[in-house]
Amino acid sequence: MTDIFIEGGRTLVDGAFVKTSLRTAGRDIAALDAEQGRAALHLDANGLLVLPGIVDLHGDAFERQMMPRPGVDFPTDVALIDSDRQVIANGITTVFHGTTWSWEPGLRSADNARELLNTIEALRPQLAADTRFHLRHETHNLDAEAEITQWLAEGRIDLFAFNDHSNVKPKKRSQLAERAGLSIEAINDMLDQVVARRSDVPASIARLAAAASTAGIRMLSHDDNSPAMRREFRALGAAIAEFPVNEETARDAAAAGDFIVFGAPNVVRGGSHTGWTKASDMIAKGLCSVLASDYYYPAQLLAAFRLAADGTLPLAKAWDLISSAPARAAGLEDRGALAPGRRADIIVVDDKVPLRPRIVAVIGGGRLVHLADASCLVHSLAPRKTVAAA
Repeated sequence: MTDIFIEGGRTLVDGAFVKTSLRTAGRDIAALDAEQGRAALHLDANGLLVLPGIVDLHGDAFERQMMPRPGVDFPTDVALIDSDRQVIANGITTVFHGTTWSWEPGLRSADNARELLNTIEALRPQLAADTRFHLRHETHNLDAEAEITQWLAEGRIDLFAFNDHSNVKPKKRSQLAERAGLSIEAINDMLDQVVARRSDVPASIARLAAAASTAGIRMLSHDDNSPAMRREFRALGAAIAEFPVNEETARDAAAAGDFIVFGAPNVVRGGSHTGWTKASDMIAKGLCSVLASDYYYPAQLLAAFRLAADGTLPLAKAWDLISSAPARAAGLEDRGALAPGRRADIIVVDDKVPLRPRIVAVIGGGRLVHLADASCLVHSLAPRKTVAAA
């Protein structure tokens, strides 16, 4: 692995931007305010920002690579390799692929969840981003409990979320039918069968939460709609509130010290596409600690600069929402900050155009994995070997 020297950038260190240089050694950051030393690769970051890599706790945009149109499938490995290129090009160096295992067939079926997990595990060594498995368990999918319990015990799940999308409104049933490849009538029958077992769901949630706690897996609850619902999941060990649907619930989560996740696209677009909570308002009130890509990989980078431009947060604090805080939420203490001994997940950004930050270079785990502008690459200063004349 080539050691890298990044010279003269406006570098985010301890919550402030300072002009400094840093050097990596192997997978980690070796030193700040550094000389080139033994580094063989030299990047000139003068006039550029040097930032910790983005950590994405919840992203499911990879589903569009698997099924770009309803009923049009592509191989899972092809989809994940292409998604890896996308996340790295957008500065995401740690990505949790949010895989939904539902009671529905098709894209979110049992077979698809198994295929995704197996493929992620097989591809990890060749992917540029540190790629992890976030299982989004539909709580009414009772038949999956035994297998998920086994996955938890085996350490194959990196984040575990409880979701409930069993209350499908009539206007969304056609979308569900299209994704699952079923008729509306078949979807209605399936939903009737799912809801008929609702009384068994709380006990299943409790068993799975206990299994996740035993395995040391961080848990999330999705779309909490009341403080009471948040308190129930918190009591089970789910300390991450993902997309609380109203301010009252977010306030309860904040008062208890829970991590609170909203979608970065919500910030970029100026509101939720569902008409629910406006993320920038929650951030301004201190009711959001993490922004996730959700369904659009460029959104985290864009959201941080949007928050700074709007005066909602200084850029250093906005960056915490997409790097340090999600790393802490996931229990990844080795990343999310630029400091000696931390994992060398680093992005170099050109911020000259307002609201349109441009990724110049990405270093993931000490490797240069993306370079969009070769002009910042300086000829190596490493001593050359000389060959004696014959």
